[in-house]
Amino acid sequence: MSSRPAVPDAKDLGSSTTPLSAQYDLAMLDLDGVVYVGRVAVPGAAEALSAARDNGLRLAYITNNASRPPLEVVQHLRDLSMPDVADGDVVTSAQAVAHLVADAVPPGSAVLMVGGEGLRLCLEERGLRCVESIDDGPVAVVQGFHPDLGWRQLAEASYAIQRGVPWFASNTDLTVPTARGMAPGNGSLVQMVHNATGADPIVAGKPEKALFDETIERVGGKHPIMVGDRLDTDIDGAINAGVDSLAVLTGVSTLDDLCGAPPGHRPTFVAADLGGLNDVQAVVEFDGDTAVCGDARAVRRGDELDVEGAEPLSTEAIRAVVGLAWHLHDRSDVTIRAGGTMTT
Repeated sequence: MSSRPAVPDAKDLGSSTTPLSAQYDLAMLDLDGVVYVGRVAVPGAAEALSAARDNGLRLAYITNNASRPPLEVVQHLRDLSMPDVADGDVVTSAQAVAHLVADAVPPGSAVLMVGGEGLRLCLEERGLRCVESIDDGPVAVVQGFHPDLGWRQLAEASYAIQRGVPWFASNTDLTVPTARGMAPGNGSLVQMVHNATGADPIVAGKPEKALFDETIERVGGKHPIMVGDRLDTDIDGAINAGVDSLAVLTGVSTLDDLCGAPPGHRPTFVAADLGGLNDVQAVVEFDGDTAVCGDARAVRRGDELDVEGAEPLSTEAIRAVVGLAWHLHDRSDVTIRAGGTMTT
């Protein structure tokens, strides 16, 4: 395996002289907004991942969505023609939170489950017994997303938490991308319980470390990279776990979001989509209000950045624009957005 990509400064983009798929031994791939949106694959995802596999990169599919059992997600990926998906290649926040709970309570304990079958199966896999009422004597409350969750389940969780029962949550994503647009995520439901109790849960999913630890334990990998579409969960999670990251533009975070990311919350690499795994990440060089990355030249025009010499959504163009935005922000505290030549 090649040497680790050069990251000259935590505030700057990393670079590589060979494709990322040849630099790392494991890609931890977010699902919603990266591999698929709803039931439909992101265009080009299967081809990009097949090429990355051919370069020797192991693929793990990780998700904060705890609503579906892992094997159901595996079948979904196979139906979308993702390459060689094994049963153990999918890791969910439900598995991670079940692990956290099992480590915290006696074996075989009753837990008040607020979620769907995906969460239930993972808790039972860890030897825990799922109940629906505080009257059943739960020693923990475990909350995960499911589209059919209702007031009664959230209220039962609130009653238990108010009596001092420890509260665990699979994740706190405020939104979830769907084929019809953004919808409330588990974090929005967690917030409802917080509003009723004033309590905060122990969280397993991104941006916390538990899901990353669970993935590496289950799948392996000594030099992983996280690939995600959300700065607040995927990228912040990678930073918290000490893992390099690739941010893509096929889901929640936009190019303007990447340009405005502050130090300490920035991805190591950027690309339009999963094809960026198979691209060289050329060094970005600066000269005043311009930046050059390969054939791409980003230029500041007022409070916007435009690109010349390359396709707008090529990896080089995105790197030039994002790199220049960070460069200008860190030197003058201005926030610059992508101009009209850059469309996402």
